[in-house]
Amino acid sequence: EVTLVESGGGRVLPGGSLRLSCAASGFRYEDYVVGWFRQAPGKEREAVSVMTPRDGRTVYLDSVKGRFTISSDNAKKMVYLQMNSLQSEDTAVYYCAAHFGAISSRSSYDYGYWGQGTQVTVSS
Repeated sequence: EVTLVESGGGRVLPGGSLRLSCAASGFRYEDYVVGWFRQAPGKEREAVSVMTPRDGRTVYLDSVKGRFTISSDNAKKMVYLQMNSLQSEDTAVYYCAAHFGAISSRSSYDYGYWGQGTQVTVSS
């Protein structure tokens, strides 16, 4: 059974940092693309960053480039999202997701496996 479990969300002041973690299990990690999506109230779910663990390719949402970094520990089947210089616009539920293949898709419809989500709130 494929499972993705996120942790690390919380409340932070504008300009602060958080690190999200996602523990993956139940599948051959190197055969999948993994990513972080987010969804704010009343908005579409959007891809924040996706990564192909087998070769380290990464894709980022334009608004988080230079602030967020996705990384992976393939041996531990962990994917991380380091978020710096957080802004109120980053407030959302963040989800870890995975899909079989090698295409770094930004479409949530291509991802068949999802975590339960973790809330990130940026507020003073």
